[in-house]
Formats: sequence, C-alpha cells, structure tokens
Amino acid sequence: MRPSGRNLSDMRPISIETGVMRHAEGSCLIACGDTRVLCSASIEDKAPPFLKGSGQGWVTAEYGMLPRATNTRNRREAAAGKQSGRTQEIQRLIGRALRAGVDRRALGERQIVVDCDVIQADGGTRCASITGGWVALRLAVNKLLKAGIITTDPIMDHVAAVSCGVYAGQPVLDLDYAEDSEAGTDGNFIMTGSGRLIEVQMSAEGATFSRPEMNQLMDLAEGGIAELVRAQKEALV
Repeated sequence: MRPSGRNLSDMRPISIETGVMRHAEGSCLIACGDTRVLCSASIEDKAPPFLKGSGQGWVTAEYGMLPRATNTRNRREAAAGKQSGRTQEIQRLIGRALRAGVDRRALGERQIVVDCDVIQADGGTRCASITGGWVALRLAVNKLLKAGIITTDPIMDHVAAVSCGVYAGQPVLDLDYAEDSEAGTDGNFIMTGSGRLIEVQMSAEGATFSRPEMNQLMDLAEGGIAELVRAQKEALV
C-alpha cells in the first residue's frame, strides 16, 4: 500500500489555475497533490545575442524554491550569493523540455522566459514546473498571436512531465515525497501530448532495475502524461 492510499497507477489530484499573475503575459498555479508551483511566462522583444540575425527565438526557464516550501526552512539562494547545482540542473531541464515543443523560427527573434517558483514541495517539483510552465508559455504565445505580432503558432504540441519509481518493490506513478525519499528506483519522464519522448531521467537510488521494470515505469508514465495533458487542456478552455 502506498502511504497516500493511492493505487499503483493513480496520479495525485491535479489542478491548474490560470491568470494568477496580473503583469505576466502568461501565468498559472499548478497543484499536484500537495506540491504547488507558481509559473509565469514573460515575453522579451529580442533573442539572446547568440541568436542575433538567425530568425529564431528562444525559450528558457528559471526555477526556485521558497524558504518554507519544505518542512524546514532553506536559506534563500540569493542570500547565499549563488544558485545550487540542483537549481541550475532543474532550470536547464525545464528550458530544454519546453523548447522541444516549440518551432523557434515561428517564434521569431524574441525570448520567452518561464519562471517556476515552488511555494510548497511534496515531491515532483520539476515535473510540476514543466507541466505548469507549458501552460504559462501557451498563454503568452496566445497573446502574441492575438496581437498579430506572430502569424504562425510556434507551439507544436503539449509538453508535460511526471515521475515514476519503484517503491517497496512496486512500480508506482507520480511519487510524493514519502515515496520519493525511499524509492529504490526514481525516474522523470517528459513527453509531448502525442506521446513522443523528450527526456527520460532514471537512476537506481537504492537498487538496480531491470529492463522489464523500466518498461513498466514507461507504461505508467504514458498514462500519467495523458492525464496531465487533459488537465492542461481543461485549464486553457
């Protein structure tokens, strides 16, 4: 039995509230169980210098966790004077994931920055950031299209992410903190709405895993991604 009482293939309750930030071109608050992430998308009228003259745009991301997002206070990274390696790795992951669903030439020479701020953490913060970040990105692009600034939709597909792992010897979907902290195998699966893989991160935390176990986790992830994409669509209606 999972600590939450969920079945092996059950997601945590998902909710996505859009338009939660007045000034951002796109924003949402995503909740996956007790994990909550505030996502915003900001449009900048020029692309990074390395893309100057290329006719292509860029999507990037920044990630942070509020001091009391967890059960003990974490010092603000700004106060420490540098970002942790974990933060840098996660925000690069979010940026890569979101770019995979964008036609950067159709975006034109501009940049969209997606900020993901964790206000409460209970496992799966990077996955929630990607799923919610895509909604914020979609809303920002909608504004560009409505204003006629771009004429072709640069977003090619939905992008969402979910965690899977082996907990107490069983493959489970959408790990919360209690499961993630004791999982023998932990994985993050990032996919498009059409089921194409963007990135898979898997590691043996306490025990090695077999190819059949990996396939089981992949099957669970596909079901979870489908649920997340449905939630994205409902939030955007």
